[in-house]
Formats: sequence, structure tokens, C-alpha cells
Amino acid sequence: MPGSRRRRLPRLVKALALLVALVLGVVLFLAGNVVSSARSYDTTPSDAIVVLGAAQYWGDPSPVLANRLDHAADLYRMDVAPTIITVGGGIPGDKITEAQAGADFLKSKGIPESAIVAISQGADTIESLEAVAERAGDNSWGRLAIVSDRAHVARSAAIAEALGFETSVSGPASGDGSLLSFERVGWEALGIARFYLWDRWLMESR
Repeated sequence: MPGSRRRRLPRLVKALALLVALVLGVVLFLAGNVVSSARSYDTTPSDAIVVLGAAQYWGDPSPVLANRLDHAADLYRMDVAPTIITVGGGIPGDKITEAQAGADFLKSKGIPESAIVAISQGADTIESLEAVAERAGDNSWGRLAIVSDRAHVARSAAIAEALGFETSVSGPASGDGSLLSFERVGWEALGIARFYLWDRWLMESR
């Protein structure tokens, strides 16, 4: 009996070690995907550029959101897509949504109003892209160029692709939101894992 327990213990240790190695391998793979996507400045022609929302203050985009919007405007001027979609709702007390603040900012930068679509829905990336998907059929949006912080574009693309879109990604190379810190890359890698293990199932069940 004691001998049997001693034989089982090494097997358990090996199994745990294998599990830990597998988990670390997956996280490292996903982290590599985050970094690879972050360094991608894809200018593939698309149907629309989607600027994911971030904080705004009484209509003034936060530095992070303004940097995303400036980058989207650059892509528009490069003829990446004929339309820029701004997304994001508001929080209680807001008089303007992230989407509308983004649209107003783009107009102030010389982007034609006819080229801007503000979708004032979404408290997070999933909800925002689901709102875009609801409008996609009527507007023939099949391929999206996604703009967000560099560390965030990989997870954003995974969500958009789960909704049936083809995607390309591009984030600002400098300025607010462009930093690829170890913590941010790790957090986004875990976010992608959670998306495939849990969030995607919730999306499909709705």
C-alpha cells in the first residue's frame, strides 16, 4: 500500500508539471500573438475602420481615445476604407457617448461627416463590436480595419472574427495607448484565453 502511494505521487507530480507547462505554453503563444498584432500596421483595403471607444470627458476624447482617432483619420486619408465607425456608449451622468465624442473629434480634424458612422452602444469591446455586427448587413461591412491600443488589437480582432468579419489591425505606434508593457501584454493574452474559453460561448448563446 505505501509503495502504491509512492508510485502514484511521481505520476501526479508529472501530470501537474505537464499541465503547468501546457498552460504556460498557451499563454506564451497568445502573448506572442498580442505582440505580433501590435506591431502590425495593416493597410489592407477594408469596408470600414472601427475605432474602439475609450474615456471621454464632456465631449473631449481622453488622450488615449484621441490618439486612436488620429490614427484612424490617417488610415482614412490613406484610402484604407471609405468609412470610419466610432463606437462606445456612456456612463450614468454622461451627456455624450464615446461614439459621438469620437465622431465630433473626427469632424474637427476634417473628416467628412458623410464618412463617419457613430454607433453609441457598448460598454466593452464585445458589446461594441456586436453593435457593429448588427449594422453590418445593411452597410455591406464585411472587412474591418480595427483601431485600438496596440496591445488590444489582437483580442479585438479575435472578437470581430468570431462575429463573422474579416479583419486587419492597426494601432498608434506612439503616444497614449501605444506602450507594450509586460503587464499589458500578459493581461491581453489572458483576455484572449478567456474569450475563447468563456466569452465566445456567451456570445453564441445570446
